[in-house]
Amino acid sequence: MENKITSPKVLFFDVNETLLDLTPIKTKITKLFNGDSDKVSHWFSTLLHYSLVVSATGDYHHFGKIGAVTLKMLAAEQGISLSIEDAKLIVTQGFKQLPAHEEVANALSRLKRSGYTLVALTNSDSDTLAAQLQYAQLASFFDAQLSVEKIGLFKPHSKVYGWAALQMGVDPKDTLLLAAHGWDVAGALQANLRAIFIARKGKYEFPLAPKTEAVVQNLTEAADYLIGLK
Repeated sequence: MENKITSPKVLFFDVNETLLDLTPIKTKITKLFNGDSDKVSHWFSTLLHYSLVVSATGDYHHFGKIGAVTLKMLAAEQGISLSIEDAKLIVTQGFKQLPAHEEVANALSRLKRSGYTLVALTNSDSDTLAAQLQYAQLASFFDAQLSVEKIGLFKPHSKVYGWAALQMGVDPKDTLLLAAHGWDVAGALQANLRAIFIARKGKYEFPLAPKTEAVVQNLTEAADYLIGLK
């Protein structure tokens, strides 16, 4: 007899790109590099690379700070002069003023009404996370806001996901992460969480990671699936 899939006790949500639209930052970075939009993905990959370097070497700096210095590094590679102050304006301040994807508020509202516990789990620092959710008018949907700042490691380090489950008083296997990043769902799955991959435009799963429970195009489809488990 096939086991019925049960509803998770806690839903963890990645924030940047999963809930929030990075278009404002992408537009500024594209302008910085004279219209070369490919530099946006190069920058974000470099940001993730050095956040993992920081975790692997036992150091810690705020995600926004790493984002600013890596943008300055990339600008220098292209022969573009960019002060650290201007880099911070683009990245650190930019992260705090991102709109939600159009379907997000309604999907979160539906999940909340259906009885789910919703938790934001992000690589951003606590102050940035609070500002982001407030700006995007999403703060009221969440039962908790968790920043990796508290543990000093960045996702997808497996300890982050176990720590997040511990903060909510639940076993990792009774939680589920929703994210639009293959590296994020891979980390969650390796830490014994369940996961749903949000396949936003240009986002793909990591083929060598364990399979996610579901792959959806947006948060509306994720909500449909999760509410169906209740």
